[in-house]
Amino acid sequence: MNVEMKPEIKEALKKIKFVDRYKELSGNFSSNLNDLNDRLEDYDIEKVNEIFIRLGYAATFDKKEKFFKVGVLDHSPNYMIWFHIILEHGMTEFVWVVYHNNEVRLGSPWSVYSRVLMNASERIKTPVYRNYMELEGILREAFLMYDDFKSKISNLYSKTHN
Repeated sequence: MNVEMKPEIKEALKKIKFVDRYKELSGNFSSNLNDLNDRLEDYDIEKVNEIFIRLGYAATFDKKEKFFKVGVLDHSPNYMIWFHIILEHGMTEFVWVVYHNNEVRLGSPWSVYSRVLMNASERIKTPVYRNYMELEGILREAFLMYDDFKSKISNLYSKTHN
């Protein structure tokens, strides 16, 4: 896989120890990887929104594309950072989307970031959940990672002003 990553994105991901944290998150929520019957197959959008609220985030649900979106504009005209959360078959897929000066700087799933930052043949399994309590645990850590990433990128783009 030959994916290019913008230098400031790569730097921010390394600074927040993205790979180590994603591996840990995956390891903590992988007990039922092979048992499709031991997962929360369908979820209630309202219950998931309650989790977001408890964790301190407001999310919108895109009914057409079937994902939750948490967004940050940080009152800056030159960058925007969003967190897309896809919940399907008891699995989580996370995507950070970054725009800087109206240019997409990042918009791939976490699995792509880890492959760019480490051996491309190595895979980190997506975190899986059996119930809302496990989902909340996954989201709690994912939001901590998001906040750290957002802070690094915001600081960088605030300094560049272009």
